[in-house]
Amino acid sequence: MKTHRTHHCAQLRKTDISQKIVLSGWVASRRDHGGLAFVDLRDREGLTQIVLDPQKLPAAHDLRSEFVIRIEGEVVARPEGTVNTKLATGEIEVRAEQLEILNKSETPPYPLDEENVGEDLRLQYRYLDLRRPAMARNLRTRHRVCKTVRDYMDEQGFLEIETPILFKSTPEGAREYIVPSRTNPGLFFALPQSPQQFKQLLMVAGVDKYFQLARCFRDEDLRADRQPEFTQIDLEMSFITREDIYRLIEGMLKRVWKEALSLEIVTPFERVTYHDVMDSYGSDKPDRRFEMRLQDFTETFKASTFKVFAGAVAAGGVVKAMNAKGLACVTQSQIDLLTEQAKTAGAKGLAWIKVEGGTWKSPIVKFFSEAEKAALTEKLKLEEGDLILFAADQWASACEVLGKLRLVVAEMLTKMGKLSVPKDRYDFFWVVDFPLITYDHVAQRHSATHHPFTSPVEEDVPLLATHPTKVRGQHYDIVLNGVELGGGSIRIHQPEVQKRIFEDILKIPKEIAETRFGYLIKALGYGAPPHGGIALGLDRLVAILCGTESIREVIAFPKNARAQDLMTSSPAEVEPRQLRELKIQVETGNR
Repeated sequence: MKTHRTHHCAQLRKTDISQKIVLSGWVASRRDHGGLAFVDLRDREGLTQIVLDPQKLPAAHDLRSEFVIRIEGEVVARPEGTVNTKLATGEIEVRAEQLEILNKSETPPYPLDEENVGEDLRLQYRYLDLRRPAMARNLRTRHRVCKTVRDYMDEQGFLEIETPILFKSTPEGAREYIVPSRTNPGLFFALPQSPQQFKQLLMVAGVDKYFQLARCFRDEDLRADRQPEFTQIDLEMSFITREDIYRLIEGMLKRVWKEALSLEIVTPFERVTYHDVMDSYGSDKPDRRFEMRLQDFTETFKASTFKVFAGAVAAGGVVKAMNAKGLACVTQSQIDLLTEQAKTAGAKGLAWIKVEGGTWKSPIVKFFSEAEKAALTEKLKLEEGDLILFAADQWASACEVLGKLRLVVAEMLTKMGKLSVPKDRYDFFWVVDFPLITYDHVAQRHSATHHPFTSPVEEDVPLLATHPTKVRGQHYDIVLNGVELGGGSIRIHQPEVQKRIFEDILKIPKEIAETRFGYLIKALGYGAPPHGGIALGLDRLVAILCGTESIREVIAFPKNARAQDLMTSSPAEVEPRQLRELKIQVETGNR
């Protein structure tokens, strides 16, 4: 019986010279020189250069890109001056003695070594796209991360347990995917947004330590870090505190970074309160690899003759500012762009000052006193060429506006070559002490900041009755370089507290709470232990390790930005018979 391979295409080295070997793979490229054909043979692991003599092997004339071939031959050293130091196999080549074409290939729709190919075309031919070495590396990294997580969690005493994919609709979060039930006409399942309730039920069941690489589904508008189906590293533990979660996750990430990148990351990670990160960066997941902090000038401008600032302070708001160092060179059109960005974040406009040519340039400078200018200069460390951006509003709104502008400004400065964000720095930290409850002024009701199963900080429980928005939740996020890797919380484990949150704070009618969550509340009444957990986005984590911004680059078969699978042309229509079985009628006029 013949052997298809004795080695893979990235395995051979100088120590293998004179060996007789067998390789199989795809023709990545072919070159003809001096009567010989040179083929780069590719498999999942890499490339090996094959030398073929068409006089002895006539089939070499027929070889084309992406043909699948098998060769037998001898490993030889490359001639002097032809060593390729960029290839692991660059010191050797294989002199083919036998050649077999295992399968021919149509001409690919695009060269697989071409980087600038439209994403839709790549997704349409994903099975070809995945042959590219970069994509093969991404899939290998994802596998290594998954294996590392599983090994680590097993060492920590966790059981990997699968939870149902067909779940019950609980429409309090992102939009769900709904699945009709043929055997129960008129009734529907939902695909789970997360295993949240099941993992809490596993704690009631005494499992103690659960985890899974959980498939989750959300029917929401997509972007680079979102997919309709995605994977979480999901876990839950009993009889623990927040500190136990922090130590567990820090240990896991330390192991992952060591295995995937051979890097030692320093633990424990810094813990920063939600108030502090919002106050300093305007975001609860800030990228701290560049400075550009927000500064508070509420006291400075509370009696200012500039009525916009003084009025905001009088209304209980704040005045905050940020120094975009070196950006005084912006044009008026760029100022207009920043103003539009501020408005989309909730501002009514944007106040700014350029420090240029030794003077301050802005329509608002005439309202500022010398003391106010001095305070700005000192606190923002102003220099020639700087641009000051202001926000005057309620604290949360002012922080969010400048937080969004901070990222826009950083991108502008990077393109100008005035800011360099280190790509090899990994800034891990925990954001803690989130508010348990927020008030939606539009809907005029309270809502859960994280989810309604989050436990309040124990000493804040008395505030639930009087000032619920001042109650801190035992919620925590792990942040890395401006990305929320994951979030979790210590859960409510007493049924009376859970009912109180549902009915008294969130004002969920008793009958609706019973319909949606009755089984969970009932389960909590049967001796639920104190418990908590966290879920980390596996796709985001792997994308960071692979150095790509889009999670589509680390998922084998993702959807495009319109939630379509271009390779299989889905979603697609179904047979009328299938709809009749489900008792569903489609209104085609709304398609």
